Amino acid sequence: MAYELEKASGKHDLDFESQRIKTDHFLHATANQKDTKYLSFLLGDDVFGIDISAIREIIEYDNVCKVPLAPEHIRGIINLRGNVVPVIDLANRLKSEANTVSKRTCFVILEVNSDDENINIGIVVDAVNEVLDIAKSDIEPTPSFGVTVKPEFIEGMGRVDSGFIILLDLSRVLDINELAELGFE
Repeated sequence: MAYELEKASGKHDLDFESQRIKTDHFLHATANQKDTKYLSFLLGDDVFGIDISAIREIIEYDNVCKVPLAPEHIRGIINLRGNVVPVIDLANRLKSEANTVSKRTCFVILEVNSDDENINIGIVVDAVNEVLDIAKSDIEPTPSFGVTVKPEFIEGMGRVDSGFIILLDLSRVLDINELAELGFE
């Protein structure tokens, strides 16, 4: 109503449109700079992080049924509320060393997309630490030396208060085609 009165009286200022454009530009710029939340966890002495958007749940380590002829990094399968979920030993996949089970060992259940279908996959980690907010500006490229993990598995190095954590690229770490060949679709 006030808008129509201003328009009728000739006092209408077209600044509404320019203000909307400025606001849209600001929102777009800040959306691109938003922090991403990463779950930090331990594998041996190394701290890793994965984007929490792929995480479905975290559960206590339990019995794993071994799968004959599976690659060494596939620990087996678990029954998660009636669903078969393949479990990957992340330490073995990343660093070619077996994961030792302790009181803090757990499964991180991930939901990954393959051929427009969501698949649940479990990864075994030594311990879950915390969820960290890491801005894109705080993610450094992978160094060419001194990293204990295959560089193609790394998204970047996340700068946090205590130093750096290794941010994993799940699409490369979890080879969906390999799992499909084993019948885990």
